Amino acid sequence: IDVLINNAGAAFFKREESVDGIEKTFAINHLAYFLLTGLLLPVILDSHKPRIVNVASSVHKGMDLNFDDIEMRKTYDGYRAYRQSKLCNILFTYFLSNKLKSKGATVNCLHPGFVNTGLGHNNSGLVKFFFMLSQKLFGKSPQEGAETSIYLAMKKDLEEVTGKYFHKHEPLTSSGQTYNQNTQKRLWNLSEKYTNFSY
Repeated sequence: IDVLINNAGAAFFKREESVDGIEKTFAINHLAYFLLTGLLLPVILDSHKPRIVNVASSVHKGMDLNFDDIEMRKTYDGYRAYRQSKLCNILFTYFLSNKLKSKGATVNCLHPGFVNTGLGHNNSGLVKFFFMLSQKLFGKSPQEGAETSIYLAMKKDLEEVTGKYFHKHEPLTSSGQTYNQNTQKRLWNLSEKYTNFSY
């Protein structure tokens, strides 16, 4: 595998759990990235200058991780759950990029913009209507939304670039919390416990 692009953006405005009993937004948008990447990593590292690209979002800004209630069992807010999962994507990217620096693999993440992907269509009533309408009116096409992912996957100039957050082909500064190595490590350890998988 030369390139792995992790792209998940599920949003649930009523709290739901996966078959494993984990809050679905956290399970799909973060733990799936963590586990899939780990399972594929031996094959990825067999490639010459492989790349891992994680689709995140600018909505991570201003969000904190509540490690005491990361699944929001006490008070659930679907939008906060989504924002938190995208914060996890960036923390995961930065921690993994440091782990793989000596192995020749790069790991970067990106904000794709507001894309008409069907995000939120699994909800019902007014929530579903709001998502459908706003995506039709303001959303980019999926082709436009994929441009930065493709850029990070293919651009030759980025062969040595790792641990960065991009939007519209440009590296940007993510929120201050994303650079906190203790938070990165704590999320990594928690992800290992949730998935029962270490790498």
